Amino acid sequence: MAGAQAYVDAVGRRDLDGLVNAFHPDGRIVDVSRTIAGHDAIRTWARNEVIGGTLRVLEVVEQRPDGQKLLVHWAPAGSDGWRAHYDFTVSDGRIRVANLQYA
Repeated sequence: MAGAQAYVDAVGRRDLDGLVNAFHPDGRIVDVSRTIAGHDAIRTWARNEVIGGTLRVLEVVEQRPDGQKLLVHWAPAGSDGWRAHYDFTVSDGRIRVANLQYA
């Protein structure tokens, strides 16, 4: 799935612009209980909390016509990390919603 792969690849490359551009301009992230909406807010969130971390896809849990749910190991910079479910809803090859929850 193009949007989810673009997100994972951007984190791996530490590519802030690539991560932001993986989302529709009105895209949003649900990060456990917070909602981050729009490119400006996503850029700030990613700069402060994502870029520099390590994201490893462990399994594709669910594949849907409009996206996919991944089991990942996410480790923010300086952390051993944890397992999480990243559920991406995609349209036109870009992420509409990324729902990030502890596994």
